[in-house]
Amino acid sequence: MRPTLRLLANVKSARYLEPLAPTGLTGLLTHPSPRPTLIFLYTSALEKLKSLPESSVYRQATEALTRHRLRIIESTKPPGYDAWLERVKGTVAAQPDRFRILRHPDGSYVAEQQDDELEWDGQGMEPATQGPRTPEEESRWRTLIEQSVLIEEKDSDFHEPMKWESEPALEAEQIAGVEKEIGAGLIEEVIQVAEGELKLVDEMAKSQVWEELAEKPRPGQWSYFERTTGNS
Repeated sequence: MRPTLRLLANVKSARYLEPLAPTGLTGLLTHPSPRPTLIFLYTSALEKLKSLPESSVYRQATEALTRHRLRIIESTKPPGYDAWLERVKGTVAAQPDRFRILRHPDGSYVAEQQDDELEWDGQGMEPATQGPRTPEEESRWRTLIEQSVLIEEKDSDFHEPMKWESEPALEAEQIAGVEKEIGAGLIEEVIQVAEGELKLVDEMAKSQVWEELAEKPRPGQWSYFERTTGNS
């Protein structure tokens, strides 16, 4: 039902959704680069989950769901992805030390979706995975659209802006396919859930939820109510 709300959103063409256009859900705008954002969120969550014991039921359940959704989004590649990746590898190979900070542990590189190439002046930029809340923020939002990692460069000797080519956008039909396969609403809703889960992992680790309770529950305290039969 919810994917039909996409009909209310403006489209850039017959193939692509218009970034930041209404999704049909109040306050939720069309995400400009859902694929790299979800890959970043899911890989980050899986890395954080490693800090929890393997016996943790929360870790087991969350890892299984996260890996499943990560496989779905990673297997959905936009048109021109392979050619783009080869160009990125060439750019990185030309200046390996400079682009080292953009490398993920899995060997991939940070990517974002913009109309033009990203010019980075060497200043740190925080990840942004939600749309602008006010019109005044839209200009900054378009500049910071979907940084997939916190970009830092300490004691840099590079003074010229660094150009980074955006990952190609997913087609509208591909996004609809991902939404159907995940089965959790619009992809923007899936991103919000992934953002929340990433924060929750930290809270669960801080609370050490796998540990035994300091105060044991009373007998029957957590028993479900049972239906009784007969006259009262």
